[in-house]
Amino acid sequence: MSRWAQTYSRWPADGRPASLRTMWADTLLSLEQGHLLRLGAWAMLSSLSGTALLAWLAVRHATAPMVRHFGIQMAAWGVVNGMIAYWAWRGLTLRDFAGTQRLLNILWLNTGLDVGYAAVGVTLAIAGWRWGLRLGAVGAGLAVVVQGLVLALLDYRLIALIGPVK
Repeated sequence: MSRWAQTYSRWPADGRPASLRTMWADTLLSLEQGHLLRLGAWAMLSSLSGTALLAWLAVRHATAPMVRHFGIQMAAWGVVNGMIAYWAWRGLTLRDFAGTQRLLNILWLNTGLDVGYAAVGVTLAIAGWRWGLRLGAVGAGLAVVVQGLVLALLDYRLIALIGPVK
């Protein structure tokens, strides 16, 4: 195994999964930084795509409620996610075992909330479709589904990288 792979892999050289008891604090800090950079990238992509959709509608003088509400949700979620990533980045520090366990608890809670957001988005989209073809509600619901699922994947990825508590 190369030196880079040994340094950045969550698997030790002997092939066993890493655990919190064998992970160094600086490795965990590096994983957290990567997570927040991915969250910040998603926030920028969300904000830019939502803003681009709204600008495209304005230039074309189009009234597309589904696209408009999808764009509004994407832009708004992007701004909020960007603020969360910035705030969390400022608070990064080396963690001990108890701090890491608290981080994992927060990540699992966030993952559950993210899945809940996606479920609310599905409900909003279905309700908008079934009760009067309210396309704005459908577009907003679809954007909430996208945000919830991507955020859940990002949080779960960090959980998986940290590894099991042994």
